[in-house]
Amino acid sequence: MTFRQSAARAAIASGAVLRAQAIGLVAIAAFLSPALAAGERPTAVIPTQTIYPGETLEAGMLEVVDVTNPDITDGYARSLDEVEGKVTKRTLLPGRVILASALREQHAVERGSKALLVFSKGGLTITATGSPLQDAAVGDLIRARNVDTGVIVSGTVMADGTIHVVAK
Repeated sequence: MTFRQSAARAAIASGAVLRAQAIGLVAIAAFLSPALAAGERPTAVIPTQTIYPGETLEAGMLEVVDVTNPDITDGYARSLDEVEGKVTKRTLLPGRVILASALREQHAVERGSKALLVFSKGGLTITATGSPLQDAAVGDLIRARNVDTGVIVSGTVMADGTIHVVAK
């Protein structure tokens, strides 16, 4: 023997299920994005003009807009502080979000330029003029050639543009 549910009772039951699903989705969204839970709209940084690789980003080239696409993937710049002063690795088109992977820090030393090589151990400090063999940002471990002897050494790039040589 089978029982049929009345149309009114079926509507009430499906409404309860829909409410439970909606509450579950709101809870998941609150967990994944605290900004959405607080009622804030997420923002994204977009270029106002075409920006080519190697250009340094400045505030005049960029605009902060509200994100309207709920399906946008993560990994894009949300504020000007994240991108200002960085250098592009690839072409950025107007109206498109800027991915963090498309940016890099500015180089502190450039390949072929002159840099001060510094070796320190205990109370001994040796300095020499060197030429980096690659472009590098602060904190990168690079190789450089001693201009006087031709010896290639490895060292860490410092904020002032010097290269602190590591001992072998």
